[in-house]
Amino acid sequence: MKLLDIYAKMKSDLDAIESQLARSVTTEHTLLTDASTHLLKAGGKRIRPVFVLLAGKFGTYRLDVLQKIAVPLELIHMASLVHDDVIDNAETRRGQLTVKSKWDNRIAMYTGDYIYGKALTIVTELENPQIHQILSKAMVQMCIGEMEQIRDFFNTEQSVRNYLLRIRRKTALLIAISCQLGAIASGADRKTANCLYRFGYNVGMTFQIRDDLLDLLGTEKQIGKPPGSDIKQGNMTLPVLLAMQEPSIKDDLLVEINKIRESNGAGETKKALNIIRKSAGIHTADAMATRYMNKAIEALSELPNITAKKNLTDIAHFVAKRNY
Repeated sequence: MKLLDIYAKMKSDLDAIESQLARSVTTEHTLLTDASTHLLKAGGKRIRPVFVLLAGKFGTYRLDVLQKIAVPLELIHMASLVHDDVIDNAETRRGQLTVKSKWDNRIAMYTGDYIYGKALTIVTELENPQIHQILSKAMVQMCIGEMEQIRDFFNTEQSVRNYLLRIRRKTALLIAISCQLGAIASGADRKTANCLYRFGYNVGMTFQIRDDLLDLLGTEKQIGKPPGSDIKQGNMTLPVLLAMQEPSIKDDLLVEINKIRESNGAGETKKALNIIRKSAGIHTADAMATRYMNKAIEALSELPNITAKKNLTDIAHFVAKRNY
């Protein structure tokens, strides 16, 4: 089944979550409402709410309960993007001006903080301390991942292992707990919740590696920002690290990356992109994304053969090969 077909079947529940997202950040303070809904209006795949809802199918499915997981998780993701755009000095996201570009850095930082606060307010309506503990620990790990990324900006000596640990914290954990918490909130047993966590973790790793590849291979129309944005910001992603392991191109690539670093991100990325695109790093990173996808599907093997399981499998395949 295609991704759009899965979304179409879930339309009414996803529409309810979309409405709740808008209501949750609406306030009497006009500027805060405008800034908070700016990214929301730009849309998005809403992959985390989708995973919450599908995981909820393995227990007692109640939208009113699952909303209190899905909405906070998407808000946390949105808040992290608002903060990321300040750190990265990004001008566009999803083809629209970022909050920091439309307003300024100060407004963006407090907007992100506000959205985080609203997320936590909603999730506390669920009287389950396990849910609160899992969510709070994941948020701590996300912050650590962000700090590590800042520390490693333009660090061409970092290892692939460091990169994988960083994206585990930055991206994979939030997707993993989307699946896990959807199961817990629906009353599914521990084994089911653990299987879904492993699924989400591996899909999250796939998602980020694919995102890194799209930044190098995609067009601005496809990805909603200029290609090569990661390199401009100093973010050394998996394909770049793998390309630098090739002796025949390492020196030339280092020269181009140093030019970008010395220009404070204002330098031209075309030569660096051309070098990376011709490297084996692209193929190797793509193969790693596929391996994580296969691990995700394997994690579902012990779960009952319900429609939600097939939907999760189809989404994993989509994530591994997506081009937007």
